[in-house]
Amino acid sequence: MKAALVALALTANPAIAFDVTAMTDAERAALGTEIRAYLLANPEVLIEVSQELDKKQAAQQAQGDAQLIAANEADLYSDAASFIGGNPDGDVTVVEFLDYRCGYCRKAHAEVTSLIGSDRNIRYIVKEFPILGEDSLTASKFAIAALRTAGPEAYARISAGFYESFRGDITPDTLGAFATKLGIDPKPILAGMDDPEVMKIIEANHDLASRMQISGTPAFIIGDQMVRGYVPAAQLKAIVEDTRG
Repeated sequence: MKAALVALALTANPAIAFDVTAMTDAERAALGTEIRAYLLANPEVLIEVSQELDKKQAAQQAQGDAQLIAANEADLYSDAASFIGGNPDGDVTVVEFLDYRCGYCRKAHAEVTSLIGSDRNIRYIVKEFPILGEDSLTASKFAIAALRTAGPEAYARISAGFYESFRGDITPDTLGAFATKLGIDPKPILAGMDDPEVMKIIEANHDLASRMQISGTPAFIIGDQMVRGYVPAAQLKAIVEDTRG
């Protein structure tokens, strides 16, 4: 009976100080039985607890992400090596870490394109983050070399083309044919892939991703929020509007 009263008191007022160590073994067992019976009779309590835990963890994650973004702001938004698309003077910046061989990045490409097309006040920054093997690395090297040798317009067409039209193995021959079909001279790009600065850019992006606790693609930075993984355009738009608001 004592255990039941204790369980009832705890349920009614969880702030009551209670020393479990002062209970006898019999009282402790009885308390456990009462609590189990209560939870079996009211299983929705477990759902509520789980939901509250999820909210708490999400809030902690968001706070930690905001701190990471603030600590790495210069490398995220102001490095001279990254492609900048959309509106360079936009009031909201979207940073994307991507890998051209990532299926979810391919899916997100359409969403990002839709977002930037419908909102002309977004500044879009790409961080080349190849993590899926040698083909990923080669594709990123080709894209970065295009940016360095042929400029941002050529980069934008090649970056989009990797998702929209390129298929098959990545080799110098297929890359050359790919660029040619896009109306871009592939020779200076292929030669520029071996420039040590290209690998330095990729290594810097990997280091930044590590500091940002990003291990997969795609990953987005929007304002003080980080989104790890694919999200539909509507969710990206909502985050942009939240940042803008």
